[in-house]
Amino acid sequence: MDIWTPRGENCGECTRQIISEKLGRGSRTVDLELEAQIDILRDNKKKYENILKLAQTLSTQLFQMVHTQRQLGDAFADLSLKSLELHEEFGYNADTQKLLAKNGETLLGAINFFIASVNTLVNKTIEDTLMTVKQYESARIEYDAYRTDLEELNLGPRDANTLPKIEQSQHLFQAHKEKYDKMRNDVSIKLKFLEENKVNLFFTF
Repeated sequence: MDIWTPRGENCGECTRQIISEKLGRGSRTVDLELEAQIDILRDNKKKYENILKLAQTLSTQLFQMVHTQRQLGDAFADLSLKSLELHEEFGYNADTQKLLAKNGETLLGAINFFIASVNTLVNKTIEDTLMTVKQYESARIEYDAYRTDLEELNLGPRDANTLPKIEQSQHLFQAHKEKYDKMRNDVSIKLKFLEENKVNLFFTF
């Protein structure tokens, strides 16, 4: 999972935590299930971007084909009026091409609706979720930084000088734990919403 450096007044604490984790010394809180879902989301985003690109290519090609079928239908219709000996044959071909063009327009409309939906999913809904993931990852680093501080203080002496520091550290730890729990819950909710959205989207294509 990527590590996002938090910004703000807690940068010093968090930087120490990040360095400690990278060196393999610091412990980090891990929600295996949630982090697996986040990894899947990032991988799926790349796959959806590829689907979007392919659907856009299909739309462009289909538009050109429908345009050509319309022109071909018009050409056959003109010939049916000017070639009396082949009036019926050219007329039949004209009707066939116009019908194909009409059906192609219906399919093109469905594909373009799908493209718009996938574009919204990838570039708005998933992006919004990934922004929440970044906030969650920052909150996790902050939480672990203050958890580590509190653990270190609790291992030391408890006297008139250290007790106020321990109490303040406990308060900061609790505040960041609540923030971490909230962001973890926010990510879980958005991932669940994405899953429901995805099923509805691809079912309709």
